[in-house]
Amino acid sequence: MSAPRTTTPTVGSRLIETPERQALRRAVAELGNRYGSAYFLGKARAGEAAEELWAEAGKAGYLGANLPAEYGGGGGGITDLAIVLEELGTAGCPLLLLVVSPAICGTVIARFGTEEQKRRWLPGLADGTRRMVFGITEPDAGSNSHRISTVARRDGEDWLLTGRKVFVSGIDHCDAVLFVARTEDARTGKLRPALFVVPREAPGFEYRAIPMELVSPEKQFQVFLDDVRLPADALVGDEDAGLLQLFAGLNPERIMTAAFSLGLARQALGKAVEYAKTRTVWSTPIGAHQGLAHPLAQCAVEIELARLMNQKAGLLYDEGDDLAAGEAANMAKYAAGEVAARTVDQAVQTLGGNGLTQEYGLAALIAATRVGRVAPVSREMVLNYVAQHTLGLPRSY
Repeated sequence: MSAPRTTTPTVGSRLIETPERQALRRAVAELGNRYGSAYFLGKARAGEAAEELWAEAGKAGYLGANLPAEYGGGGGGITDLAIVLEELGTAGCPLLLLVVSPAICGTVIARFGTEEQKRRWLPGLADGTRRMVFGITEPDAGSNSHRISTVARRDGEDWLLTGRKVFVSGIDHCDAVLFVARTEDARTGKLRPALFVVPREAPGFEYRAIPMELVSPEKQFQVFLDDVRLPADALVGDEDAGLLQLFAGLNPERIMTAAFSLGLARQALGKAVEYAKTRTVWSTPIGAHQGLAHPLAQCAVEIELARLMNQKAGLLYDEGDDLAAGEAANMAKYAAGEVAARTVDQAVQTLGGNGLTQEYGLAALIAATRVGRVAPVSREMVLNYVAQHTLGLPRSY
C-alpha cells in the first residue's frame, strides 16, 4: 500500500517563504508600524528626509539584507530586500532610496566592483551610514540606454565625464552617484555603457531639485556634468562589459519598484477595509455592501497575484538566471504598478470625502502609485518587452 499523499507544501519551497523570511516580514512590519504614514508624510511635507527610520533600519540590518555578509550585509538576496521595502510601504513608509542605494548600486558593486570598491562602499550601504544613488535617465533619451549621450573619455589615467541626467532620486542626502555613461568611441560604434561612481561634491557636478507633486521625503534632481574629473578606480567593472553590468542593476530595480507598489497597495487596502468595517450607514457597515466589498476583494486577489510574480522574479534573480528574471521582473513591475493604482483609487472611493483628507493619508498615494506605472520603465515599454520577448511578435520600435 502506497504512503498517503500529502498536500502540504514543503516549507522553503519556491511558493512558501522560509521561516526566516516570514520572521523578517514581521520584524520589518513592526519597525514600520512604529513610525507609520503620519511620520513619513510629515517628513515629506516638511522637506526633510526620513533619517530616523533609515538609521534604525540600517542598524537592524534591513537595508543591507541583499548584500554579502563578508562586507557587512545580511547575505541574502534581492528577494529579502524586496520584503523589507514591501513591509515598510505597507506600514506607510515606502523608502524609495531602498530601490537605488542597496538594490541597484549595492548589487552592481557587489557583482562587478573591485575588492577595494567593495570594502569602501558595501559596509556603509548595508548599515545605512553611506548612500549611493543612481543616474541613468536623460532629458532626450529617457531610460533608453541605447541613446544615452553622457560621455566618459580618457584623459591620461583619469576619466572626464560630461552630460546631463534627470530624475535622480535623493542626491541631497547621498555620498555619491552611480552614473551610466558611454565610452567615447561608443558614440559612433557599438554600444558600450559604463558605470562610474561620482562623489556628490566633485568639481563640475551640479544638481538642482525638480519641483514635484509627489509627496515623498526623497526629492528628484536634474544633474549637469561638466568635465567631471574622476580617477581610474571610479569605473565599476569593465568599460567594455556592455549591457551585462547595466542589467545587473536594472532587474533588481524592477523587482524593488514592484515591492514599492505592492506596499502602497497593501497600505491602501488595509485602510479601506478598516474603514469599511467600522463606518456605518443606516446601522449597517458599508463593507457589507457588495458594491464596496467586491472591488476591495478584487484588489486583494490582484495584489496577491502580483506578489507571487514578484517572488518568482526575485527567486530567479537570486539564483543567477538573469534572462528569466528579466521577463519576470518586468511582468511583476507591470502587475504591481497596475494593482497599486487601482487599489488606491478604490480605497479613496471607499472613504469618500475622507479619502482626500490628510488624516487618512490616502490622497498622497494617488501620485505615488504613478511611480510604479512610469518608472523605471513605462507600462507601455513593459508591454513592448513582453510582446517581443515572450510572445515573439515583431519589434514595434
